[in-house]
Amino acid sequence: MIKFLNIKKQDKHLKKKIFTNIKKVIEKNDFILGNFVNKFEKTFANFCGAKYAISCANGTDALTIALKILNLPKDSEVIIPAMTYCSTAFAVINAGLKPVLIDISELEPTISVKKLKNTITSKTKVIMPVHLYGSVADLNKIKKIIKDKNIYLIDDCSQAHGAYYNKKRVGTLADISCFSLYPGKNLGAYGDAGIITTNSRVFFNKIRNFRNLGSTIKFIHTQIGFNSRLDTIQATILIEKLKLLDKYNKQRAQIAKYYDDNILNQKITKLKYSKGSVYHQYVILVENRNKLMNLFNKNNIQFGFHYPKSINQLDSLKKIFKKKNFKNAEYLAKKCFSIPIEPTLSRKEIHKIVKVLNSF
Repeated sequence: MIKFLNIKKQDKHLKKKIFTNIKKVIEKNDFILGNFVNKFEKTFANFCGAKYAISCANGTDALTIALKILNLPKDSEVIIPAMTYCSTAFAVINAGLKPVLIDISELEPTISVKKLKNTITSKTKVIMPVHLYGSVADLNKIKKIIKDKNIYLIDDCSQAHGAYYNKKRVGTLADISCFSLYPGKNLGAYGDAGIITTNSRVFFNKIRNFRNLGSTIKFIHTQIGFNSRLDTIQATILIEKLKLLDKYNKQRAQIAKYYDDNILNQKITKLKYSKGSVYHQYVILVENRNKLMNLFNKNNIQFGFHYPKSINQLDSLKKIFKKKNFKNAEYLAKKCFSIPIEPTLSRKEIHKIVKVLNSF
């Protein structure tokens, strides 16, 4: 079986060090916001090139907290892409704000900058691009559009750990950047986890306070916050896994290059990824998805769909959005097929995947 994701294989050389660190945590009774958490936050900030990093319980909380600490009016609008994971939209709603959808670019997984100007209103307070599949949105063009408009830029980096944009890593390019550290991410914990980066001391203090029940000093709660803290055991794991992130991202890029050059089947459409992408997913578009599913199953190759519904098509959100047609996002949802880009894939496995796709 060619696995879609093989965390066990990725982490086999880290096992001994991780278990040693977990033992230290247990011996010290240092379970919540402990020394390893502080170390991970500083290490991740340095990795991104950001001044500050604040860990939290998961990626959804990271987005929600980033929005909550801005203290925006309740009718404020947050522009998000119509193709993303549901958490992006849920975070906006849970923050008491209004999500406004914008389509993605044709055959690209990120926000359509061309459509942004006409989507912004007097109530727009935040643009939240998502670096979907590890492909980075065109942040400079977005910044140019919102310049002098008193609009915040919060980017969802949940699939883009270590990605570059104009020679800078994501996590430093917006007012606030939010990462999920879910196990299946390019950098993933052994459970739920998240982290937020910023270069603003003001935002850093607000986020750090809010994620810990409105407290930075024990028993002093200056606001009603979230209980959204990273546990120390997850921090020990993430410290070790971060050491391999660049290596694995490079391997993902090499696999993607092979796919780009060798998938020649005219029935398959390949997406355009940004320069500096970290290829969290490699997504192709096919007309007869069921046929390809059967072919992959027959050849013992795992696959996925990212994502089978656009945000406006989700059952829980259908009633919220007046506009129902987001052509590019809906087309991607209907035709998407994610193939393995696991960094530990062997050359033989990669060749087999390409051979099966070209025979489709």
